[in-house]
Amino acid sequence: MSVLTYEKEEQLLAPIKEYVGNIQSEIDVLREDGTTKVTRLQHQLRNMKADRTLSKDERAELRRRDEKELAEARRVQTANRPRINKLVARAEKYIDDNFDKTYLSKVEASVEEEKRQAKEEYERQLRVVKKEHENAISEIRKQGGDDLKQELKDEDVVYKNKQYDAKISLQHRMQAAKDRRHAAVAEKYHMIDLLRNSDFTFKQTFAQKIENYRYSFNRRQFLLKNGLYIVIVLIFIAMAVLAPITKGVDLFTTQNVLNILQQASPRMFLALGVAGLILLTGTDLSIGRMVGMGMVIATVVMHKGPNTGSVFGHAFDFTGIPVGGRVVLALIACIIATTAFTMIAGFFTARFKMHPFVSTMANMLIIFGLVTYATKGVSFGAIESEIPRMIVPNVSGFPTIILWAVAATIVVWFIWNKTTFGKNLYAVGGNPEAAAVSGISVFKVTMGAFILAGVLYGFGSWLEAARMFGSGSAAYGQGWDMDAIAACVVGGVSFTGGIGKISGVVTGVMIFTGLTYSLTILGIDTNLQFVFEGIIILAAVTLDSLKYVQKK
Repeated sequence: MSVLTYEKEEQLLAPIKEYVGNIQSEIDVLREDGTTKVTRLQHQLRNMKADRTLSKDERAELRRRDEKELAEARRVQTANRPRINKLVARAEKYIDDNFDKTYLSKVEASVEEEKRQAKEEYERQLRVVKKEHENAISEIRKQGGDDLKQELKDEDVVYKNKQYDAKISLQHRMQAAKDRRHAAVAEKYHMIDLLRNSDFTFKQTFAQKIENYRYSFNRRQFLLKNGLYIVIVLIFIAMAVLAPITKGVDLFTTQNVLNILQQASPRMFLALGVAGLILLTGTDLSIGRMVGMGMVIATVVMHKGPNTGSVFGHAFDFTGIPVGGRVVLALIACIIATTAFTMIAGFFTARFKMHPFVSTMANMLIIFGLVTYATKGVSFGAIESEIPRMIVPNVSGFPTIILWAVAATIVVWFIWNKTTFGKNLYAVGGNPEAAAVSGISVFKVTMGAFILAGVLYGFGSWLEAARMFGSGSAAYGQGWDMDAIAACVVGGVSFTGGIGKISGVVTGVMIFTGLTYSLTILGIDTNLQFVFEGIIILAAVTLDSLKYVQKK
């Protein structure tokens, strides 16, 4: 088959355009005094509200007139809708019956032929330049001379450049063929768009998304973006296969999945908190110690009777306060303590441009030293037994602590995506200098990110205390900072700043919690689990760096 010319393509499409165009003209006439007029009047009424040149009486008069016309236009719209729907259905049926068969299939065949010819031309060019290179090398060797080595090297460079030019030419021709097919498909949906007044059906919308994905798909970009997730999925599949063979247990049972979600829930708060700091090209090394401090505070407040351990030499007893009051007091105390420390780190970071690595490392040392000194490093007893049933009850086997994590995810997603603070967070993370020039307070955004992180840390440690029935100590939470940071990185929150999604954070937390849980079931030594996590972190950061370098 020969490659179609653009004129031939237009000839193939002409009958379809003519048939659909006639129906479209009829629809346009029916819409003129109905849908089109409704849209125009609605736009006119919106503009009138913002028009400050009109007096109150003039605005009221114009509104009465336009609303009267709008009511009539809507009546016409309703009356003409059945006829329009029939015409649209007739045109769409004609498109379905004829577009692919008489036009698109021939264009696709032409495109495939175009690609085949491009590849043949590429192979021919490679053979030609190779022959020219061999002849040039032979001639240079015959001539000899003192510069023989340099001349041979220069010829190799020329040869590689010619190969590269041939490859670029092939890529351009292949892309042109790809563009041609996509344009042909787009023609179909352009006609449907006009017929339906942009009100596509679900099937049509989905088909367009598939076509756009197919058109824009790039294998290298896909692997850069999803390669790590593919490998992790394969690892989980391998573990699911090995678990019944080596341990005689099914890995992905409903109960195991619920256990993973339950363990991930408090960690979700920590990851969501530090994600905002990573978005600002920062981090937080004090998360684990924040959890330890929060666990101690929550256990002390919610303990039944006098505490088995003392704080600064004093054994507290909060049993005089009703249970519900102690639960709320513990939460507030946790949030105040964690937020106070994140605000300190945030202040030094925002005011003195101190790197968060340093400010949060100082926090980590201060918190651990302070809590260890205050508690003598002892572990406190369990909390009141009825409190976990109040905060995170199991309902028919379902751990409701998961709902807390879901709620936190929704709230933080809303803050990131639907508030001015969230937009400023991305702006400052992407380019703080440009954000400052545009009027955004970098200091306030940085402090806001640290405060939000502190609130989430307090909530997370309070929930962990309820999940573990207390038993708080200064050492609790060790390593949680690395888990939270790693979850964000694996989830695509970039250390280059301004890049990241809440869905990625959730994915990262689930991956690390699921991996740890699965490796434990398989009996893998804890130290080797760290090796697995380290490799995943390296791979994630490497891919992130590659994307950043490519973008630059």
